Amino acid sequence: MTFWLRLLGGWIYADRLRSRLVRPAPPEWEQTLESLKTRIRVSRPVRLLVSSLAQAPAVVGWLRPVVLVPVGALAGLPTEQVEALLLHELAHIRRHDYLVNMAQSVVEAFLFYHPAVWWVSGHIRTERELCCDDAVIAVNSDAVTYARALSELASAPPVHFKAVMAATGGSLVHRIARLLGTTRPAPSAHYGPGLATAAVLAAITALVVFGQPLPRPKFEVASVKPSAEQRFKMVRPLPGRLTADAPVQLLMQNAYGVQPFQIAGGPEWVNSEHYQIEAKADGKASRDQILLMLQALLEDRFQLKTHRETRQLPVYALAPAKSGLKLTPPQEGSCVTPAPDAVPDWAGGRIAPPGRGQPPSPRCGSVGVMVVPDGARMQGGKATMAEFVRMLSMVLGRTVVDKTGFTDLFDLRLDFLPDEGTAGLPPPPPDAPNDFKTTSILSALQEQLGLRLESTKGPVEVIVIDHLERPTAN
Repeated sequence: MTFWLRLLGGWIYADRLRSRLVRPAPPEWEQTLESLKTRIRVSRPVRLLVSSLAQAPAVVGWLRPVVLVPVGALAGLPTEQVEALLLHELAHIRRHDYLVNMAQSVVEAFLFYHPAVWWVSGHIRTERELCCDDAVIAVNSDAVTYARALSELASAPPVHFKAVMAATGGSLVHRIARLLGTTRPAPSAHYGPGLATAAVLAAITALVVFGQPLPRPKFEVASVKPSAEQRFKMVRPLPGRLTADAPVQLLMQNAYGVQPFQIAGGPEWVNSEHYQIEAKADGKASRDQILLMLQALLEDRFQLKTHRETRQLPVYALAPAKSGLKLTPPQEGSCVTPAPDAVPDWAGGRIAPPGRGQPPSPRCGSVGVMVVPDGARMQGGKATMAEFVRMLSMVLGRTVVDKTGFTDLFDLRLDFLPDEGTAGLPPPPPDAPNDFKTTSILSALQEQLGLRLESTKGPVEVIVIDHLERPTAN
């Protein structure tokens, strides 16, 4: 009975934490969260709230997850550290860890008398935090910054309720030592907040002074050479290998998960000279690992050096039109479920020309763009607003911020005429008909979906190219 009461108390505490003494995060941080969701591939709606009760960043809820940050954290910590902590919480959401954690707690309450259950459960929770740490490094690739962010949480009191997944889960000292590639302290050691902070800072200092960050995975063999034809652009990360024929800008878009307007600087040939790449990795390498290897390849063969910064740039705010939303609820058979690690349909270059017969059904949860006889079509099935906004940002060549408040899934079909407003859209085929009857994308959004775009300014994360050279010979 005690364990069931404890479990019930955890649920009550979690509900109290997400509803009491909270307020919405500033708009610029909500936009940052949307950008981070795109980078870590989280498509579900997620709310970001500032809490007076939370002592560390935490995730509460599964169906409608909420990320809580303590009061003062957004202003008191450097931006890159806050982003790393938010990525950790988004990794929990992407992995459905909250639901698994609650099921795990129920099993503990049922089998409380068996010591093996507690031993296994403890290891699961430890590995869960390590997996999310790895996800942060795979996206952010800056172990030192993330370690510093975790060290700032060393003095925060631990969260004893398992219904709340806080960034302080597990042993911070062990997690940071693992991130920095140093020897872990003995598991039997017990650290108070002060000693833990000192140990963390000592590990970071030792890494900065004496060591180097952990190397990222690399291809076993890679061929890089100038492309002779320089026509169709493509980047295809496949299980265990990568094939590409593209300029450096498109390679960077895929490697770092950004849009063209998020890449700044570089020589004049960054988007004009094409390179053919054939690279082989371990057969078990996933798509995310392949793209991480592409980052290392760009740094090794092209001597690429970059830094990230946030700039105030023109953005679009997507809001409901005065006529109201006209989004179609998901229909049975409107989409097909994609295979695991499926390759994206559009990798760059011109839009695929229209084929004969009916176009293929869209993949569930995704939004794509294709040429149709009357212009272009954006289509998706069981899509989220976050996925639609991601593709809309790509088509418009500008960040789009979701102000609709719409959280349900929907089917999508938007027919429009490509023009100067679709700056990020590849041109249609040269022999495409010029008697289009469709309207611009701005008008089509209002007429067909009940949405409008407002031009404004907002924070946009940008990758700045500091140095880039033509690749070395194979």
